[in-house]
Amino acid sequence: MHILFIIDPLPSLKAYKDSSVAMMRALCKRGHAISVALQGDLYIDEGKVKVVGQAIDLAQSADLHEQGWWETLGDPLETALSHYDAVVMRKDPPFDMEYVYATHLLDFAQAQGARVFNAGEAIRNHPEKLAITEFAEFTSPTLVSRNMARLRAFHARYQEVIFKPLDGMGGTGIFHVRADGANLGAILETLTDNGTRTIMAQRYIPEIKQGDKRILLINGEPVPYALARIPQAGETRGNLAAGGRGVAQLLTEQDRHIAESIGPKVRERGLLLVGLDVIGNYLTEVNVTSPTCFVEITEQTDFDVADCFAQALEQAVRG
Repeated sequence: MHILFIIDPLPSLKAYKDSSVAMMRALCKRGHAISVALQGDLYIDEGKVKVVGQAIDLAQSADLHEQGWWETLGDPLETALSHYDAVVMRKDPPFDMEYVYATHLLDFAQAQGARVFNAGEAIRNHPEKLAITEFAEFTSPTLVSRNMARLRAFHARYQEVIFKPLDGMGGTGIFHVRADGANLGAILETLTDNGTRTIMAQRYIPEIKQGDKRILLINGEPVPYALARIPQAGETRGNLAAGGRGVAQLLTEQDRHIAESIGPKVRERGLLLVGLDVIGNYLTEVNVTSPTCFVEITEQTDFDVADCFAQALEQAVRG
């Protein structure tokens, strides 16, 4: 197969720990050709969705800590997106309007015969913070609102609350407000932009100290290991981007129950790869744009996550 990855600029990736790089290397190892393109390389010309793709080679022996882990093959190719056997959308957030437009182009391309993973419509329909509200039986008490009186009442009810923006990533903009409500007014004014921006409030889950677990679903099936991202001392954010430490561990019974309940639903909607975030026994996010933690789980266990994804992609393309 010839597979196109829509991805961030290759020089910006930390290849030694990047899940997209692990995917591409696994697919190369299985004999597939890889091309890459930026989100901005997608365009529509006279109704046809096209892309400027660059074929690359990934040497299995390359030092992933250096920039020479890939090399270009020939000149960029301008062609219909349907030219490729599969298109893998791996552009990192933020999920801004340019990202939304790109998902619409992916939808149009699918109608023209392209095979896209994750599907554009499915990405749009699962905003990563809001998507948990569909699975309320697995979540900590949650409020989504921009009304500051309602947000204050939620804090008064639960005493210890996490407030966060709906469009944040990597743990940015998350505030832990304790029972004393210190700086609550300033935090709400900032996050809601004085009541004009909707945010999320969740009852604080003390098990965050044991880690914010990333559970990967590949074609609806859970990877048997989660990566517990354990916060630094004094932090409430376990995100690796916020300095958290990743520890792979077998799924608990509740982890598996959550994953097996959600997996079939997201698979049917065109989501080949999903990252569930679970703290303690509670679902906190459903990540569909560019789920990570492949490398950390593989390095600490005997489970090759990237190869599992490659096999699932092959199966999905075969139909």
